Amino acid sequence: MLTMEDIVRDGHPTLRQIAKEVPLPASSEDRDILNSLLEFVKNSQDPKIAEEYGLRPGIGLAAPQINVSKRMIAVHLQDEKDNLISYALFNPKIVSHSVERAYLTSGEGCLSVDEAIPGYVPRHARVTIKGVDLEGKEVKLRLKGIAAICFQHEIDHLNGIMFYDHINKDDPFKPVENAIPVER
Repeated sequence: MLTMEDIVRDGHPTLRQIAKEVPLPASSEDRDILNSLLEFVKNSQDPKIAEEYGLRPGIGLAAPQINVSKRMIAVHLQDEKDNLISYALFNPKIVSHSVERAYLTSGEGCLSVDEAIPGYVPRHARVTIKGVDLEGKEVKLRLKGIAAICFQHEIDHLNGIMFYDHINKDDPFKPVENAIPVER
């Protein structure tokens, strides 16, 4: 079981590398790693388990955050309509996105970043993601709102990009043009 001890923190070189594609079909080792990412996110949202193991709650985790430079992410969250969005994907990529933007009004956080970094993080309001799940099936997802933001955040990790790289350095709360504010 992954704990906070397994998560590398801001400044670790793996977080700035471009992660490698996972050869498919995935090896049992890669499937175990991906499964452990999803398990961590689920456990982090369970108050009893989170308290027992000292887990910070999260809605997504990417393999580089556990010092594995491979293209794997896990997302587990309830969207604005209370639908469960729960996926563990190999080689996820954004295949299309809206021109319209979105941002979390509360800003974004990251399990690899211990301090709060205030500011708006502009994202695409809608994205279409393709990836391969733990069973080896290709998955195509059309997402908006918090789910779209979360997937973009995790895919950024695979490209060595941190959420705060998107924040306007001169004016962190400058209104994002052509953007939908997303409450969380």
